[in-house]
Amino acid sequence: MKGLYTIGLLILSNVFMTIAWYGHLKFKEMNWFNNLGLPIIVLISWGIALFEYSFQVPANRIGFNENGGPFNLWQLKVIQEVITLIVFSIFTITVFKNETFRINHLIGFCFLILAVYFIFKK
Repeated sequence: MKGLYTIGLLILSNVFMTIAWYGHLKFKEMNWFNNLGLPIIVLISWGIALFEYSFQVPANRIGFNENGGPFNLWQLKVIQEVITLIVFSIFTITVFKNETFRINHLIGFCFLILAVYFIFKK
């Protein structure tokens, strides 16, 4: 159960991370956003990232095997990276219509899946 809870929190964390890091690139289409300077945009993204940390830190604490969770540090990191790429891909395809998902992206993701396999292999 802790493993699923950890993964769920990591997914939520990565949704906020993706919005904080890349969402502002799309927000420029909103008129009110165009008048904001870079420091304000950074502060807005930082505020969004606060929610990322609010989910990321508990996910790692709950999932870490030395705290009673099922994952070691290597496993937590690889899980987080794979979730990041999945969330980023969904976000990019749905929000940025001019970006395309190509075969080289798929091949790269396959290598990441192999990384997960080897990290979890005993």
